[in-house]
Amino acid sequence: METQANTGHPRRWAILAVLVVSLLVVVLDNTVLNVALKNLADPVKGLGATQGQLEWAINSYTLVFAGMLFTFGVLADRMGRKKVLIVGLILFALTSLISAYAQNPGQLIAARAVMGLGGAAIMATTLPIITNVFDPRERARAIGIWAGAVGLGVALGPILAGALLERFWWGSIFMINLPIIAVGLLFVAMIVPDSRNPRPGRIDVPGVLLSILGLAALVYGIIDGGQAGFGEPSVWAWIAVGVVALAVFVWWENRTEHPSLDVKLFRDARFAAATSLVGLSFFAAMGVFFFMSFFLQLVRGYSPLQTGLLMLPFAAAQLIFAPLSASFVKRFGAKAVSAVGVTVVTLATAGYLLVDESSSILVVIGMFFAFGVGMANIMPPATDAIMASVPREKAGVGSAVNNTVRQVGGALGVAILGSVLSSVYRNGVDDTVAGLPKEVPAQAKDAISESVAGAHAVADQLAGTPLAGAANVLVKAADSAFVDAVHAAALGSVAVGIIGLIVVLGWLPGKAKPHTAAEAAEKAMTAERAVEAVEVG
Repeated sequence: METQANTGHPRRWAILAVLVVSLLVVVLDNTVLNVALKNLADPVKGLGATQGQLEWAINSYTLVFAGMLFTFGVLADRMGRKKVLIVGLILFALTSLISAYAQNPGQLIAARAVMGLGGAAIMATTLPIITNVFDPRERARAIGIWAGAVGLGVALGPILAGALLERFWWGSIFMINLPIIAVGLLFVAMIVPDSRNPRPGRIDVPGVLLSILGLAALVYGIIDGGQAGFGEPSVWAWIAVGVVALAVFVWWENRTEHPSLDVKLFRDARFAAATSLVGLSFFAAMGVFFFMSFFLQLVRGYSPLQTGLLMLPFAAAQLIFAPLSASFVKRFGAKAVSAVGVTVVTLATAGYLLVDESSSILVVIGMFFAFGVGMANIMPPATDAIMASVPREKAGVGSAVNNTVRQVGGALGVAILGSVLSSVYRNGVDDTVAGLPKEVPAQAKDAISESVAGAHAVADQLAGTPLAGAANVLVKAADSAFVDAVHAAALGSVAVGIIGLIVVLGWLPGKAKPHTAAEAAEKAMTAERAVEAVEVG
């Protein structure tokens, strides 16, 4: 029997290496920022960012990234994927440089928003290029290598950030992107072939604008509520604008012939359940990482490098258990594996209720590892369910929805759990702030109320003065209030986990019945599409 010729590009493995390097900046940028939050909040060595501003430094990138993924996918199909990838890398490099030398939180937030455009352009082009240059028989292996390398970047990001912050200023976490992008650009220009879709879709401009407006207004209202209090009319005005814009977005997407998000897919209960599970999981994950970075560095006094190392068990668990998840799904079914994953994540999050100013750090390490084990057993079955529930010709749409929901879920997790954190913390330190000596200026009292980082900064300034006694009382009160706030945010995350478990048990499919030969072939094709839809976790 004659062996079929390999239809892949002659330099496909070198191209894969280049694409992994290109995507690495997107992964690193998301993971390094969490470790640098304390530094950015420092009014002397950083930007003096408030809790809300730090949330926006994360979410401005995420919201633009999520809102523009579909659009850049269409642009790449129309203009050429190589061209869009190069533009994305250049934009990411420029905004990394601007972010590194931002003079205030507003500049950093704006630069991060534009950086989201670059990240979306990079993410939207790498997988289609891999699909184009690899023979179908090698494609699953190539994407597996891509996903594994990206997973390694997730693990190394916090450690790299911690090492840089030990020796350099906070902006160094963005400067590390420049040499990586320089290498990526050189080899993309040299060896990556251009490709495009001969029948590209139209760009859904109203849909893109409505989605970004709706998400940004909703998140702004939630974050502002955590800072100013939910009794403010302006807070509910922003939330109302967001809800109305998102409602109009759903109406428009259901009406237009070229939607950026095909909302009709959500009529399939399996698809809706799987995408909801992805969003809920990343809601919990991003919220937890946001508040634990402050806890480890400020309340427990660990350095940025130590904080990065303490987060390593999460990534290690993902690297160990994610490859095993597919075999678990084959043996026990997507519902059982996802239910176990959600349960583990929920119990791990509940474990943060045991953490306080003096608890063993081994508890935190154990919670991070358990969290990673749970997440590793949520994403593969959820992705498989998403890809199995969409027609083969819409596999790319299913992948894009998966990625977008993941980003939006993470953004809402940071906003909502961060808002809970801010509200509970502020209420906890109000009495302490009111009892401070009158010599403490009003500006310093405002900084204490805004965040635990502000409280520590004020305490450091008071330490060498006659008010040193007040500084000690302030630190203890702020740390205690922050621990209470962490517990409240953890309870919120647990509630989300329980909702996720209900979704899994109610709507995800159970173990598949034995297939005929024809059904088995179709299942194999579905599995390949699921691998092609693997996202950065």
